[in-house]
Amino acid sequence: MNISGSNSSENNAFERYQKERISHWDQVAEKLNNWKGLGGYYHRRITQILQFFIPAGKRILEIGCGAGDLLSDLNPGYGVGIDFSEKMITAARLRHPELNFLSMDAHVLELDETFDFIILSDSIDEFWDVQAVFEKLAQLSTPSTRIILNYYSRLWEIPLKIARALKLATPALYQNWLTQEDVQNLLYLSGFEVIRNQEEILFPFYIPLLTLLMNRYLVKLWPFRELALTHVTLARPLPSKAEPPDPVVSVIVPARNEAGNIASIFKRVPEMGGGTELIFVEGHSQDDTYQTIQTAIEAHPERKARLFQQTGKGKGDAVRLGFSEASGEILMILDADLTVPPEDLPRFYEALHNGKGDFINGVRLIYPMEKDAMRFFNFLGNKFFSIVFSWLLGQPIKDTLCGTKVLTQSNYQAIASNRAYFGDFDPFGDFDLLFGAAKLNLKIVDLPIRYRERVYGETNIQRWKHGWLLLKMVAFAARRLKFI
Repeated sequence: MNISGSNSSENNAFERYQKERISHWDQVAEKLNNWKGLGGYYHRRITQILQFFIPAGKRILEIGCGAGDLLSDLNPGYGVGIDFSEKMITAARLRHPELNFLSMDAHVLELDETFDFIILSDSIDEFWDVQAVFEKLAQLSTPSTRIILNYYSRLWEIPLKIARALKLATPALYQNWLTQEDVQNLLYLSGFEVIRNQEEILFPFYIPLLTLLMNRYLVKLWPFRELALTHVTLARPLPSKAEPPDPVVSVIVPARNEAGNIASIFKRVPEMGGGTELIFVEGHSQDDTYQTIQTAIEAHPERKARLFQQTGKGKGDAVRLGFSEASGEILMILDADLTVPPEDLPRFYEALHNGKGDFINGVRLIYPMEKDAMRFFNFLGNKFFSIVFSWLLGQPIKDTLCGTKVLTQSNYQAIASNRAYFGDFDPFGDFDLLFGAAKLNLKIVDLPIRYRERVYGETNIQRWKHGWLLLKMVAFAARRLKFI
């Protein structure tokens, strides 16, 4: 197989390289049952990290699976492991007969199936041509497939050499040392984009309390994260250029004391995709919002619109009710105060429909605002929380509280199914969606909009009360998303 072009000498170099590595890992496989190195904690921690990203029961492919222990610990519904060492594959089949193991070179990967997750754990360090392997992964991926890689930091090159020389770590041959930027570039060249990068493991040995402090907490903070042993990268396939069919769009409009804006909503919300439905959820208004919406629906038979009245409290409860009643394949939230112009909704539709992201988040903090659109302390609070939540979620989130958020029905259903992980903690609804999207490895994309002044009514935000609530959410999210 020609890996790097038509040059036969290059092919010969590749074959020598592979034979040397196969021989090395065959020898390691023969010693597996008697190996007593100090890498046990490291491998347990890597397993714990990947279990956070990968729910049980998924279709998982691991490239460079070794003896198959990591793949087994991830509890796949269907698991395939490949390795170029025949003796490693033999050991894996004996240890984990419920899984599928194939002796195969990743450079010439030939599988006629797709997977939910593809794992490369400490394996890209061994590849002759990392880009060639990444390009093979595209054939095994769907738009929702996630690629997860972990690989050593070069900062640890000398400590690892010493550990291997002392037979405290698994012996290895000379290897690639790739930075996060190198990996991101190679993934891009191969048809993938990075969703997030993170650093893990400051101390690769187990000492009670000290190991917990260093590897769960300090490694997430600067400057300690710069000293981490391993990088973790999560990626997804770049969106296809094929034109997908036009989906139906459901626009959920939570409305409390917004009677004066209802007529404008019917007039200004554009038709999108294969059709647009308006779903109003009225929230115990003190004005005649409910009756106004009823009248508007009757006056506009040309618009597909429905009205519900929430039994609970808060915007989050209203959004969940609206989503549960929506029939569209794309779900949008539009606040009834119209501070986000309805005319901007097609831009959200295009970004999601064309695969630019899995979750499109409106951002009010880029363009200049109208004079009274946002009070000064609200603006400062939003800036502060954008920095904090970007760090927590591992993706840039410039505006957490913009009311307009857009995602697919299927992704919302996945978030709802996984809601027990976080619980019913969010009266706003924004963080329930953002945290859920991050936990499900969705690509979150910010979309800037121009934020307008209210033309009717008053804001329902109580800056100090809700600011304190947001601080509590930060602590909550840190425990559930960051310090795992």
